[in-house]
Amino acid sequence: MEKSKVYFVKDITPENLIKIYEVLGVNLDGKVGVKVSTGEDGSRGYLKADLIAPLVKKLNGTIIECNTAYEGSRS
Repeated sequence: MEKSKVYFVKDITPENLIKIYEVLGVNLDGKVGVKVSTGEDGSRGYLKADLIAPLVKKLNGTIIECNTAYEGSRS
């Protein structure tokens, strides 16, 4: 069995998200959907647009937001 590769960055930044994508060595062409769960605005795990926007722009992608099963801004 081939060993899994694990990629780690100390800081989650827009630049490091792009570096992670580039080290994977894939090239996504055509329509690219970037599926993320940004979380709820104001929560600890909320992903702000300025964090993911550079990667989405590099991919010429469209954000596909996950919906929720509970009441909130994404329901």
